[in-house]
Parts: sequence; structure tokens; C-alpha cells
Amino acid sequence: MLKTAIAPVAAVHPKVLTTHGVERIDNYYWMNERENPEVIGYLNAENDYYNEMTAHTKGLQGDLFEEMKARIKEDDSSVPYFYNGYHYITRFEKGKDYPIYTRKKESMDAAEEVLFDCNIMAAGFAYFKLGGLNISEDNKWCAFAVDTVSRREYTIQVKNLESGEILPMKLENTTGGSTWASDNKTLFYTRKDAVTLRSDKVYKHVVGQDPAQDVVVFHEEDETFNTYVFKEKSLKYLIIGSDSTLTSEYRILEANNPDGEFRIFQERVRELEYSISYYGGLFYIITNKDEADNFKIMTTEEDKTQMEFWKDLIPHREDVLIEGLDIFKNYLVIEERSNGLNKIVIKPWEGESYELPFDSETYSAYTTTNVDFDTDILRYGYQSLNTPSSIIDFNMKTKEKEVRKEQVVLGGKFKKENYIEERVWATAQDGTEIPISLVYSKDLKKDGTNPLLQYAYGSYGSSMDAYFSSIRLSLLDRGFVYAIAHIRGGEDLGRDWYEDGKLLSKKNTFTDFIDCSKFLIASGYTSPAHLYAEGGSAGGLLMGAIINMEPQLYHGVIAQVPFVDVVTTMLDDTIPLTTGEYDEWGNPNDKEYFDYMLSYSPYDNVEAQEYPNMYVSTGFHDSQVQYWEPAKWVAKLRALKTDKNVLFLDTNMETGHGGASGRFESLKEVAKEYAFLLDLEGIKN
Repeated sequence: MLKTAIAPVAAVHPKVLTTHGVERIDNYYWMNERENPEVIGYLNAENDYYNEMTAHTKGLQGDLFEEMKARIKEDDSSVPYFYNGYHYITRFEKGKDYPIYTRKKESMDAAEEVLFDCNIMAAGFAYFKLGGLNISEDNKWCAFAVDTVSRREYTIQVKNLESGEILPMKLENTTGGSTWASDNKTLFYTRKDAVTLRSDKVYKHVVGQDPAQDVVVFHEEDETFNTYVFKEKSLKYLIIGSDSTLTSEYRILEANNPDGEFRIFQERVRELEYSISYYGGLFYIITNKDEADNFKIMTTEEDKTQMEFWKDLIPHREDVLIEGLDIFKNYLVIEERSNGLNKIVIKPWEGESYELPFDSETYSAYTTTNVDFDTDILRYGYQSLNTPSSIIDFNMKTKEKEVRKEQVVLGGKFKKENYIEERVWATAQDGTEIPISLVYSKDLKKDGTNPLLQYAYGSYGSSMDAYFSSIRLSLLDRGFVYAIAHIRGGEDLGRDWYEDGKLLSKKNTFTDFIDCSKFLIASGYTSPAHLYAEGGSAGGLLMGAIINMEPQLYHGVIAQVPFVDVVTTMLDDTIPLTTGEYDEWGNPNDKEYFDYMLSYSPYDNVEAQEYPNMYVSTGFHDSQVQYWEPAKWVAKLRALKTDKNVLFLDTNMETGHGGASGRFESLKEVAKEYAFLLDLEGIKN
């Protein structure tokens, strides 16, 4: 790797931060001044440095982009689903970045009606995201939401599907989500607090009405909660949900009575979590009531919704986590997780339950769009590390299945049998067994010379299921092993797996990842000279923690939009998401949590030592991890690290947390990361 350019040196403007009598000096606190020309200048200087230092890889980046793009079927479309008289299809056209949303009335042979062509709508914008599509029951109106900044602040508009007219009315600063009442003119939607971006108010809008006259129907005043509104599958009830990390509450109102008052389903009780579905006079409730840590399913009559009336349907099990359900006229379908693997269980109302069979140990399976109650067909998705994703219609009565679509990998080179997938288990420091999902070429030799990219997330109870990626083939075909470490902090092995990786047990997340790395080295898959780590957002915090703890283990690290300034961010309740995160990280206004966070916060624990080669990316408009966290982190690393390894900060000045919006533009970001890895490995093409 060439090392010719001079790295930027950020100005030092010391700021003393004092909490609980502890003084911290932050030399780069000034970087949170978004409009400050000095900040913009520093970010641009870092971008210039990155571009100059990697100029020799531009050809490789271009080749990787074309290679990855060539595997994607450009003129692709979704499997149609039928809803309220129409078949709905999302399709892409060759050479275009964005989806086209269409429908056909009654028959797939009917004329196509284009609802939205995002390629036209995105013209002139560096970032474009369409979301929240929501069609009224009379099929006349479609509410939709657009974000052109990548800050997840959506503007909702309404389109008349009969005339094609988009009404001039605009509902600003929303989550993008909305739902129609059954009168086909009243729209409920959620707005965000202008400063914190917390979704805190549900409004009611009537078509033709000035948005200034919209009425607040619910205000979530607790700063640790977010609110949202939707209509359940049967269309009988409008539901307002309100959630924090550990507590939930719902309000319900008949959809044919939009001017009525929402009533509380079950008032919030600290650490009582529940979600509700409705069918045939009963509400079905997934809940952790009665210390059901892995959740259970209960039912209650629609006029007796308080929890004293709830009755067990599927009891709690210590070794099975209940993650979701789909209700049908003759079946209940339950999404479960046991031993770290997805299960889909079908429970006929009359007869014995059975489980869909899956052969692999490195797969993900999930129910998809199931909008009808009166059907025997369950639609679900399946993929594994070496098996492209499929959408499958399964007849729950005959147990026959039809593969409606399998992801196409173009180019003629891909054969799943050329790649081995396996699941292995690493032993953590405290004796806990941590699963690792692996995929690699069948020709690989476990002699320690293989480059290996290890990925994990490990927060919020988000499980990292094994999935197929045609993009990833660009690493596998160049000799890389790809590993997903299912570390604590996710919910991969049940609720306890999550509880053991958050709050005052958060360090388990970091040590689990390190112990997985040591296992992979000891097993001959790789060595420290060829081991790479990758994580984004809270997974970027993971990256920051592991390189402070065991920097010698890794040759290179990719940290995407990393959450690294944990203490300062969690002390600032004006930053989006902060107050709602207290149940995940702890509230640093409490000294016990402050001390614990300070002991692992990546930014606070940077020290004078050698660090791996690093590629750090961020978006200037990121609302979840503000750009200044990675910027400050890189500046401090640059000032203190004692090695000569490369350190890059790559800031996309036009996007936010999710990166580029176009399906091909996002490949260019992946190409940068892969070129970084391949360059470190000395792989030229």
C-alpha cells in the first residue's frame, strides 16, 4: 500500500468535560459544529487524503464495482402479491438505480399501472428514498413519503391513483409511516421532534384539509419512548404503538370511527413487552408477561384487553425464543429461534403442529408478505451463506411448496457447491459457547494463510442471521473466508443472549468477538497477519473497543458509521436517539453506568499504541451516529497511534446513516471497502 500523502492534522481546541467529578479533556469537541468552516475543511482534507492514498486502487475499485454489478439481474421484479383487488409488483429496469412500484387490477394479464417511478422522482437528488406506501381501502389514495437528505426525516404526500395527481399538501418532518382510516379520507401519521428526531406525536389529517389544522391524537411525552401508528391485518383496528427498549404500550380504535378516542389496550408497566395482532374477535399477544423472558403467546377478547384477562396459548419455553406470528383462518404460524437457528412452526387450529424442515446450519428463514387470512398458502423466504435467496409459497394443508423466485446470480460462474458453509463454536472467556457462521471456497486449506473477514453487530437484541450475498463472492473468489460471529448483545441464542451483552454486561460483546477471532486463528482459518474485522453503527463501537483491547489480533478494520464517543453522546439528550437508549447502554447520569461506559468507550480509551490498518466511513447527514463521532475518533487515533499503518476517514458529504440510496451507487461504497482489504493483502485484481 502506497504511503505518500501527508495525513491531515486536526486542530486541538481542548474542552474540559466534567461529570461525577471526573474530568475528561476532549481536544476535538469543536467538530460537532456542523456549520463551522473549519469542520468542513477538516472533513474535506481527510477525504482528499483518502483519495490520494488510495489512488492506485481506483482501477481495482472500478473493476470490483463492475464485477459485483454484473452478478445482479438488472431488469428484476418482485414476486407479485394480491391485496384488495390488485396484484402489487416492485420492479427494476436495466441501468436504473431505483425501483418502480406498480400494480395490476384483478389479473396479472391486466394493464400495468405505475404507482411510482423512483428513477424519475430521484432526478436531481444526491440521495433519494421512497417509503411508507399506504393505499386507502377504496384504492383511490396512496400516501407516500420521501427523504432526500438521508436524515430519516420524511415528507408525506398523497397521490390520487384515479387521476394521477399528487396533491400539493405536504406533511413535513415525519417518520414516513402513515395509515388510512376506513373512511378513505382520514390519514394518521407520526411526526418527529425537530431537535432529537424522536417520533413523539401522532397526527390526524383529512384529505383537502390544511396541514396546519391537523390534530394531535397522541403525544408521547416520555423521552425514552417512540410512537408510531398502523392498521392491523384484519383492517378493523387502528393501532398506536409506543415503545422503549424494555417496555411497550398500545392504543386501539375502530378504523371506521376515525374521530373516536383511542383507548389503551394495556397500560405500560416497566419491563412488560407485548405486541398485538387481531383476528376473529380475539387479540393474539406476544409478551414476556410472567417472567417469560423468551416470550409466549396469549389471547384475549377484544373487549377485555387488560392483562388480567390474557390467557396462555403457546407457553414460555426456556430454550425457544418467539419472534413473530402470522394468523390465518385455519392456522397459526409462529417464527421461533432455538440453538441460534430460525424455525417456522405451523399450528393448525385443528391438528398437530409441525415445523418446516431446513437442512443447513447457516441459513435464515422468515415469513414475508401474507396479507390474506382465508388461504392455505404461507409465503416465506429462505437463504443460506452459499444458497441464493428464494421466495417460497408453501401449502400448509398439502405440505407442498412452490419456489416462486430464486435470486439469480449472473455471469455463469456461480455454483453453490463451490463454497462450503459451516457453523463452529468458540469458547468465550467465561466458558460460554459462541456460534460462528462461515463460508469459503471448497479449495481452502486451513493453514493460517487465508485472509478472513469477521463481521458482527452485537447490540439491541438484533440477531445476525446467515444470509447470501452475491457481492461477497468478490471476496470468496479471491480466497477470503467470511465469518459472522453471533456474539452476545444480539438475540441469536435467546433473550438471555441479549441481556448478557448490554448495560453492565456490555463488555461480553467485545470479548466474545475477540475470543471468536482467537478461535479462528487457532483453528487454522487465518492468522493475525490476514485477519480483518468489520462492523457498523453499534458494530462500529464494537470495532473501536476491540482495537483498544487487542489491536495486535487484526491486520485491518472497517468501521462504518461507528458509534464511538459513547459517554459524551449518551450525556447529550439533544442528540437523536439518546434518551431512548438508556435501557441499552445505561444512563451515564448515574455514576455506576458512567464509570462502566467510560471504561470501554472507544474514543475515551484511545492510547499511545499500535493500531491496525483502518478504513472509517461516515455520512455528514447521519442522524443516528453523528459524523463528528468518527471524525473525532480518527483525529485522536492519528495523534496518538505509534504505528505506520494507514488510517482513513471517508465522509460522504451527501448521505446519512444508510449510505448511498441507489442500488448501484451503494456498490461503489462496498468496492471501496473491498479494495481496502485486497490492497492490504497485496491482491491486485
